[in-house]
Amino acid sequence: MARYTESLCRLCRREGIQLFLKGTRCMTEKCAYSRRPYIPGQHHNTGKGNKKMSEYGKQLREKQKAKRIYGVLERQFEKYFEIADRKKGETGENLIRILEERLDNAVYRSGFATSRVTARQLVNHGHVMINGKKVNIPSYQVRPGEKITIKEKTLVSAAVNNAMEDAKKKKNVPTWIEMNFDKKEAVIKSEPVKTDVNLPVQVQLIVELYSK
Repeated sequence: MARYTESLCRLCRREGIQLFLKGTRCMTEKCAYSRRPYIPGQHHNTGKGNKKMSEYGKQLREKQKAKRIYGVLERQFEKYFEIADRKKGETGENLIRILEERLDNAVYRSGFATSRVTARQLVNHGHVMINGKKVNIPSYQVRPGEKITIKEKTLVSAAVNNAMEDAKKKKNVPTWIEMNFDKKEAVIKSEPVKTDVNLPVQVQLIVELYSK
C-alpha cells in the first residue's frame, strides 16, 4: 500500500497548525513549524499563499487535516466516510470513532508510542498483540473487551518505556481505554465518544464536502 514518505513537518506547515506527527519532538525547539510557521513553497511570502479561502477550500483543508493526523490516504478515508454515513447517528461522530478505533491510533492513545507514526511502525513490525495474538494491520478496528499488549522483547525498548512514562505523567489516556502501566497492557473499555477526542478539525465541514 502506498504511504506518504516525505517530510511530516511540511504537513503541519501546510495546514497552518501543529499536528504533532512526530510526538515529543513537536514540543521542542526542533519543531519545524515553530521555526517556520508559514506554508511551504516559494509563494509563502508573496501573498499568493494568503488568498481568501473559498468554502470548498475550507472543507478540503479540514479533510486533509483529519487524513494527516491519522495517517490515512484518500481512498481509505473515503471508505471510512461511506461506512460512517451508513451507520446510525451523526456521520461526523461516526467517522471520528472509526478513525480512533484503528489499532495504530489505539496503541498511540494507550501510551505505548509518542506518535501515531511510531505506533504504526510497532504494529507493522509485529510488536503488537491483541488478546495474545500478533496483529500487524494498522487499520485493524479494535473492539470493547480486547486487550492490547506489546511483545516482551519490545518492552525493553527505551522508546516504548519512555512513551509510557510520558503518558503516565501526563495522564492523557482517554476514558475508552483502560491502561495498566504496571502490567503494561491496555484494555478497550468502550467505543470512543466525542468528549474523548480533542481534534483541531471541524468534522462537519468534512461531512459537507462529501455530501455534495
